[in-house]
Amino acid sequence: MINKKNLPIKIIVLTVILDSVGIGIMIPVLPSLMTDVLPGKTVAEAAVWGGILASIFAVMQFIFGPILGSLSDTFGRRPVILISLIFMALDYIIMGLATSIWLLLLGRILGGITASTHATAAAYVADISTSEQKAARFGYIGAGFGIGFVLGPIIGGLLGEIGPRIPFFAAAVVSALNAIACYFFLQESLNNKVQKRFSLTNINPFRTFGAIAKFDGLKVFLMVFLLYSISTAVYAAIWPYFTAERFSWSPGMIGLSLTVYGICFAFIQGVLVQPTINLIGRYNTVLFGFGVEIVAMILIAIITNGWFLIALTPLASLGVIGQPALTALMSDQVDESNQGSLQGVIASLTAVSMIITPLSMTWILSQFSNQNSEIYFPGAPFIASAVMLTISVCIFLFWAPKKFINR
Repeated sequence: MINKKNLPIKIIVLTVILDSVGIGIMIPVLPSLMTDVLPGKTVAEAAVWGGILASIFAVMQFIFGPILGSLSDTFGRRPVILISLIFMALDYIIMGLATSIWLLLLGRILGGITASTHATAAAYVADISTSEQKAARFGYIGAGFGIGFVLGPIIGGLLGEIGPRIPFFAAAVVSALNAIACYFFLQESLNNKVQKRFSLTNINPFRTFGAIAKFDGLKVFLMVFLLYSISTAVYAAIWPYFTAERFSWSPGMIGLSLTVYGICFAFIQGVLVQPTINLIGRYNTVLFGFGVEIVAMILIAIITNGWFLIALTPLASLGVIGQPALTALMSDQVDESNQGSLQGVIASLTAVSMIITPLSMTWILSQFSNQNSEIYFPGAPFIASAVMLTISVCIFLFWAPKKFINR
């Protein structure tokens, strides 16, 4: 007999899993794809163009994240998730067929506009959760993302050994199946009583930022989250290029490394988040996670053996334990009718990080991966990220409202 009480959270976690599988499938082949459409370019040079495409994708997320978050507050979470998944499938098809950098650009624009699945899923979880349940359930979403990264990169790595285009078509199929599953099994979570009336002013992304920032204590948390996102986005921005340059990894090996990370990520988010919060509180969980992340980044930067990097993965993934706690602290500051707007703002801050980080970190990687440079140090982007995250910790320590210390 199906437990209907927990069915909604199971369906939304499954949605996140399938969505991250689609994303993870394509990551191992990005260096091969970029050098394929940019003949004559080295991996480091192709990484710069990869950073540009990632930033364009993020610009679209930044603009449309709050818009889609507000629309989900008005029209419901379910239709926004369905539309997003359908257009993501189309994006993957375009990228799989692309023979020029401009067609890839078109695909990234389309994908960025509709890439709201994670934010809307988080709003869905906030709708159906009590204050005490939120941190653990945000952790479930993170675990679902991690499980997808267990499956996606290893599939993408294996398919990438056949050809750099194959994983994109596989990702399109996964997104389509995800949309079908949501259509038949995902019920709307937003109560009609708390739905907002539609207004053009409500879909202004900058107005949404202003409204959310007025809640007590949220400005500091949003700044901390932004700096955290900028620093940790280094993994998504440069991992395939960094490992290909530093260790000469193939798509299969890149996929294996991401799979190991995904296993650790899923375990930490799904199993360790709530016990850690129960033991030391949300505030200290944030500090613990950020501190571990800083140490991991420094170690990744200086490691010269690829197998040592694999062995370091559990420590690197432990750093993510602070993010659900920080998200829960922010979520408690807004009422039910603004959960979608908050998650849209969080998505846009994540998008800002993915505007800044790919451009800056791929450029740093390129500068320090040039054999003619005075210093050859591909790990330089991770040092820069560790410095940024240290600044985030200082802001959290000295400016976060003191009433949250015991939470």
